[in-house]
Amino acid sequence: MTSLSAAPRANERRRPPSPAVQSGARSHVLRTELLTSRAAVDAIAVQWEGLEAQSDGAVLFQGCGWARAVFDFEAARGNADFAPVIAALLDGQRLVAILPMERIRTRARTMLVPLGHAFSQYSDALLAPGTDAAEAIAMLLKAAIEAVPCDAVSFLKVRSDSVLARGMPANHIVTGTEQGAPYVALDAFPDFEAYFATIKPKTRKNMRNARNRLERDGAVTHHVASSTAEQLGVITRTLTGRAERLKDQGLTSRAFRDTAFTDFCKSLAGRADTPLLAMSLHHKDVAIAEQWGFIHNQRYYAFVASRDFSNSDESPGKMHLGEVIRTCADHGLRGADLMVPAMPYKLTWATEVVTVSDFAVPVTLRGRVVLGLWDQIARPWLKQAVLNMPSGLRTTLMKLAGRSL
Repeated sequence: MTSLSAAPRANERRRPPSPAVQSGARSHVLRTELLTSRAAVDAIAVQWEGLEAQSDGAVLFQGCGWARAVFDFEAARGNADFAPVIAALLDGQRLVAILPMERIRTRARTMLVPLGHAFSQYSDALLAPGTDAAEAIAMLLKAAIEAVPCDAVSFLKVRSDSVLARGMPANHIVTGTEQGAPYVALDAFPDFEAYFATIKPKTRKNMRNARNRLERDGAVTHHVASSTAEQLGVITRTLTGRAERLKDQGLTSRAFRDTAFTDFCKSLAGRADTPLLAMSLHHKDVAIAEQWGFIHNQRYYAFVASRDFSNSDESPGKMHLGEVIRTCADHGLRGADLMVPAMPYKLTWATEVVTVSDFAVPVTLRGRVVLGLWDQIARPWLKQAVLNMPSGLRTTLMKLAGRSL
């Protein structure tokens, strides 16, 4: 096992060990270290991956593979503004918690955000069993903020069942609107057929009829990409289709506002440390619905999907999601995380919905003011105002503005 006490590598910054911490009646020493280089990530990879394996939660975006992918991409594009701040908590030489973050700057403030924030979904931390969540998060945040002063820490999309939700500092504030992440617990059923039997009979009948109507005009088949080239094809088509759909609606998303998002997604194809599952539903050998995502800790994460809206009457997205879940079952996965938002076609298949919230921790007066005025008041109001507009007017305004809120 790689030791965390090895001499610092080049370009790596580490903080001095923190003082001893009292936990109940038993005294133990916890110390923090900060890792800021790809070499430092590699040095603790074995322990980091071991910590991931101990977690039953949705921790793909806090994993070592994700961190490596982000580091590699930022290095490849020569991003001089990339400032990773990975806080690690150790009990002796044992890694017991890790919080991967990075620093970003805007005109109004400096913030710490989850590593790869422009591309990732859930915010969370990794924690070894038996470690107090509140104590660990407090120490990790303190170390990161002392090393990299900021106005606030932002955690978007925090699951209610996560370590971060349990350990959120008392002075945190809620930003944004509460959302839901649909999930399919495949491990609650002996096989896919037993799970499928729980779907409403009327829904099963409607999907069967829709498939039959399509098959009268040509074969309907499901394909799982088996090569890097095929994965790239699905990634490219889904990103293009999704971007065009958002543009038509006068909308966008945090990921699609970043011009590097497409290139980052393409860089993931074929990586062993971020294994992908890319799938297509074909009608007469033409893709009418596609989706790709990640496999991590025996859980599938649905990342990007698109469909042919000319076939909307046949619900190809809903139909394809059934095939996606069947594929997950065939791969022996424990579940499929459909992630936010909780769209109707996802809810058709979900066995549960996990609450997801946005949190922030103010650090300076500037941070508190901007969080209060922008994140809690102005931005939600503006976003809702835009969503309430007729789609045609919204699209026109977005084109004039050159961007979406």
